[in-house]
Amino acid sequence: MNRIQTKLAEDKKLLSIYFTAGYPNIDDTATIIENLEKNGVDMIEIGLPFSDPLADGPTIQASSTAALKNGMTTEVLFEQLKDIRKTVNIPLIIMGYFNPMFQYGVEAFCKKCQEIGIDGLIIPDLPVDVYHEEYQAIFEKYGLINVFLITPQTSDERIHYIDSISNGFIYMVSSASTTGAQSGFGTVQTEYFERIGKMNLKNPQVIGFGISNNETFTQATQYAKGAIIGSAFVKHVTNNGVNSIDTFVNSILN
Repeated sequence: MNRIQTKLAEDKKLLSIYFTAGYPNIDDTATIIENLEKNGVDMIEIGLPFSDPLADGPTIQASSTAALKNGMTTEVLFEQLKDIRKTVNIPLIIMGYFNPMFQYGVEAFCKKCQEIGIDGLIIPDLPVDVYHEEYQAIFEKYGLINVFLITPQTSDERIHYIDSISNGFIYMVSSASTTGAQSGFGTVQTEYFERIGKMNLKNPQVIGFGISNNETFTQATQYAKGAIIGSAFVKHVTNNGVNSIDTFVNSILN
């Protein structure tokens, strides 16, 4: 069983953290992953920086720009992660845009992910039908789970289609905007969470975009298996450095 599926089967609400590989410094990637696991995070999304990150808000865009300037590339990331499974056991997911994966070669990329112990991919700009027709067999060959995003505007028909070809979790975007922290969820968002909950999907949902503190984490996980924090964590690392990860995680979970 894939590590993501094993983690989803645990009887607890899950905290997933996103960070940008190669930020704040080029060599921080493995240190951040190890510190996140040590402090009780359940899953980690490793952001592969890209020059045109359409779904990302200003905080993550700025971290991507800085990481690219630091010299982060697909090859550098794979080199940094080659021994990560000697020290880390929780699920690791690479989140990135399709262009760098396509340039690397989709099968070569998936093969490398399997070799270093990556469990899944999140590719916001890879259409679900293109994945299903052209790439699903390759992903499955290398044991990778592909995680799809849904928004309040995604039709029920499309959500059921995504659910039918997924085998991990569905990334439930809290609103139809870019990533970024917010203070809480309004009626429109909670109604959306409830609507998805009533659809009885076979894959659990994890909510992302707008989770930034204990309040929004608690609120989101009332409706879903877990929640993903990205911008708030990147801001914390920007302001406090990678040695203060324990403070951030404790503020979310306690």
